[in-house]
Amino acid sequence: MPRGRYSLHDPHDHTPLALEHFQCAPGPSGWRYVSRLTTLTGEHTGSVDLTLDDLGRPLRLELHASSWQVRGAVLDGVTWVRTDPTGTQATEGNVPAHAFTGTSPAFLVATARLLRLTPSSSATRVRLVAFADPVLAPRTVDQSWTLLKREAHATDNDPLTVDEYQVTALDTGEQHTVHIAGDVVLAAPGIELEDLETPPTTFD
Repeated sequence: MPRGRYSLHDPHDHTPLALEHFQCAPGPSGWRYVSRLTTLTGEHTGSVDLTLDDLGRPLRLELHASSWQVRGAVLDGVTWVRTDPTGTQATEGNVPAHAFTGTSPAFLVATARLLRLTPSSSATRVRLVAFADPVLAPRTVDQSWTLLKREAHATDNDPLTVDEYQVTALDTGEQHTVHIAGDVVLAAPGIELEDLETPPTTFD
């Protein structure tokens, strides 16, 4: 069960945004990731709870940020309910998309798990619903993912397999690189793995 801490920052000007304290593990349904977000001084700012099925589809998503809340799942595409800080208004959304995304590293692992690319795979298009901080506003985005290479790195225990992905935003053409080992993001724009207590889980 990997557990550790990511630091999140603005990928453009590197302004620190939050610390994400996480743990994740395979489970009866597939894979689950839970985390809590804090400021650099330790003040609680939000949380992420994501459960995937064996095919990488989001069975359950619950996000909290700035007193806003989103609950979502795969249902006729993806469906979610977004609740305001007062708890008096809730709006429901549904989009013919594959999954969700956002600032949490969990979503990068989830998308990689959903696509299951190999180095010989061609670029694969995926439609996602992104929830933007600080109010979890939903937006549909189209991305293209390519697995550039898969390399095994020697460690004190078993070799660590690292996948390097190229992710392209299809609306702007902007590209960036994501490095993932099992269910842990090693490096990505705006994401830095600062602490990892146990090795990543290797998916079959």
